[in-house]
Amino acid sequence: MKMTLRWFGSGHDTVTLEQIRQIPGCVGVITTLYDKQPGEVWTREEIRALREEVEAAGLEISGIESVNINDDIKIGLPTRDKYIENYIITLENLAKEGIDLVCYNFMPVFDWTRTDLAKVRPDGSTVLSYDQEIIDKIDPVKMFEEMDAKASGFMLPGWEPERLAKVKELFDKYKDVDEEKLFNNLVYFLKAIMPTCEKYGIKMAIHMDDPAWSVFNLPRIVNNKENIQRLLDAVPVVNNGLTLCTGSLGSNPDNDIPDMIRTFGDRIHFGHVRNLIHHEPGKFDEAAHLSADGSLDMYEIMKAFYDIGFTGPLRPDHGRMIWGEKAMPGYGLYDRALGATYLLGLWEAIVKSNR
Repeated sequence: MKMTLRWFGSGHDTVTLEQIRQIPGCVGVITTLYDKQPGEVWTREEIRALREEVEAAGLEISGIESVNINDDIKIGLPTRDKYIENYIITLENLAKEGIDLVCYNFMPVFDWTRTDLAKVRPDGSTVLSYDQEIIDKIDPVKMFEEMDAKASGFMLPGWEPERLAKVKELFDKYKDVDEEKLFNNLVYFLKAIMPTCEKYGIKMAIHMDDPAWSVFNLPRIVNNKENIQRLLDAVPVVNNGLTLCTGSLGSNPDNDIPDMIRTFGDRIHFGHVRNLIHHEPGKFDEAAHLSADGSLDMYEIMKAFYDIGFTGPLRPDHGRMIWGEKAMPGYGLYDRALGATYLLGLWEAIVKSNR
């Protein structure tokens, strides 16, 4: 297992590479070209500049999160082949710069969804929170405005303002896309890019839907064991794999995360590990990584990663905002650094107890 931290790039992230380098045991970053729009080609020169910047700080690029997918591909429009070709060119350019892991998602319109980006906890820290009752009262067309207003001036990952400025138009485009159509469009995309992935050894790691149920009646297809297994079986190539996100899957307490890790095994290419607190169905708060602070058992989750012989990158996912830090919601330095060292401590104990 390789411990990493997500980094959005110079000019976009309050956390610096120098700070990440000082987290004990953290060897790399999961990063992106944050200004790129879904469907744009990433040039080799842009990728090389990013890689050289990271390496100059004594770290590696352990993976990309994300090369976002144009909506035409998800909807299945005739123009999708043009954007798939652009995606393939980007994959080739990444591979030529030594980068072989790409995390992505296939969620329509909105990426991850929350109702509060800074819910105050009893200890004074703030966390991301979700309440289905609040979602049910929100006009989905105004959801981007709601999120943007709470983002403290940061551009949220997966919430591109240029794309979501046309959110009503996007909802209209997706009106005939149900779960089956979305699934078939994902399979079409994967089958088109798999020859390139196999040629260059690129691991595509789809991120789970967040939360793990339909929001605003939009389809969700990567949210439970059955649906994930169906996707892996539909494109049965090891390059077609997963970003196993404990927080996304854990939003539904029916998902047995350790069992899913052991079931999917070598199809898991990347891990997001975080904790959350269940209050009632459809209502949860994110939490510190410590098992006792939330509803998930971090020891059992890390033990499952160990049991499958996981050697890929793993990162502490969203952290609390603590100690007065001002940063992108979920992506400050302090609590994620605490999370990284906690998870590394669990890993060390598991490794040594199995000698």
